[in-house]
Amino acid sequence: MATTATPQADPTPKEPEATPAAALTTGTSDLRQLLLRNLRQSGIYIAFVAIVALFAILTEGLSLSPGNITNIVLQYSYILVLAIGMVLVIIAGHIDLSVGSVVALTGAVSAVLVIQRDYPWWVGMLAAIAVGLAVGAWHGFWVAYVGIPAFIVTLAGMLLFRGLTLQVLGNISLSPFPSEYSKVASGFLNGLLGGNGYDAFTLLIGAVAVAGYAVSGFRTRVARIKYQQPVESFPLFVGRVLVVGAVVMYFAWQLAHARGLPIVLIILAVLIIAYGVISKRTVFGRQIYAIGGNLAAAQLSGVKVKVVNFWIFVNMGFLSAIAGIIYSSRSNGAQPAAGNMFELDAIAAAFIGGAAVTGGVGTVVGAMVGGLIMAVMSNGMQLMGVEQQIQSIVKGLVLLLAVAFDVYNKRRAGTSR
Repeated sequence: MATTATPQADPTPKEPEATPAAALTTGTSDLRQLLLRNLRQSGIYIAFVAIVALFAILTEGLSLSPGNITNIVLQYSYILVLAIGMVLVIIAGHIDLSVGSVVALTGAVSAVLVIQRDYPWWVGMLAAIAVGLAVGAWHGFWVAYVGIPAFIVTLAGMLLFRGLTLQVLGNISLSPFPSEYSKVASGFLNGLLGGNGYDAFTLLIGAVAVAGYAVSGFRTRVARIKYQQPVESFPLFVGRVLVVGAVVMYFAWQLAHARGLPIVLIILAVLIIAYGVISKRTVFGRQIYAIGGNLAAAQLSGVKVKVVNFWIFVNMGFLSAIAGIIYSSRSNGAQPAAGNMFELDAIAAAFIGGAAVTGGVGTVVGAMVGGLIMAVMSNGMQLMGVEQQIQSIVKGLVLLLAVAFDVYNKRRAGTSR
């Protein structure tokens, strides 16, 4: 007798079909995550443009005049140099509180040799760099090989090297430097390519900088996509490049209509490019991020943590010496109180530019934008006649909000997983 087979139920549970409302909710969530990630990546640039626009309105355009933009470059270049080294120190999970005192000491050594003892101007610069390297090696030894926290070592260094500055100068100021020395921070390149009422060479350098930024950003984006790493949306990437390009070209246009391209800006650009490559495209740079991101994992991966930490502080001493040369050139002399509070400005630039308090996060470009935000704010408030105590309050609040934003983003990232 034939039997009829009854169909068996599929034991595999089926996912319920998504309703239009559920699909809309999912899409909204994805869009929210995308916007939050893009905000974290590009928020510093948006903030910089907004602050520039705000002070342009408050100062009735005076903050964007050719002469004032040139003054911003000259007045804050040494802080930006310090910020380059400081962001690498912070990425590795350390801090350096001594850079202001090292700026003073290196400038003092250079002044004694050049002004008091009549050595050539370049001898003073080389001596300043040698002192900076020695200071960095001193800090690196105690931090890397003895194991004393960098906060304590550099706090002691802040007192030690300030005292040595007073000793070297005999508690007096020395000035003036020869004209060749002063041109480092006060000289300009003008008229190399001509121009009718403007310096064409400055505009050319600005255009090259924008092109380099766009190409570098695109290559980085392609590499991140290749390794399936998150990137910002392409329209936002293009928008960021256009905004940065417009800001840079406006900046170059204003410089071209003032005194031309400052020599110190060329020095700063070379350092930014060099350290951008070092931090992102070299083994040493990747090791810095590894140490700050997860020290135990870096050690297990074979990273020579002591050696890397040692050279991080040697590098910080080198850049402090460069900043000391620029500052002494700018002030045309050496003073016992030079570099006072510079370390706080450099630290603020790094944190506002996106460096994480816990280490492992940060970029050289971000530190530069953070430093420029501080520079534009300080300059704008000075033009408005704001009292010094109010300026300090505002800058302190901006620093606090920048770190709070970083903490908030990390918490959101942790809860979204």
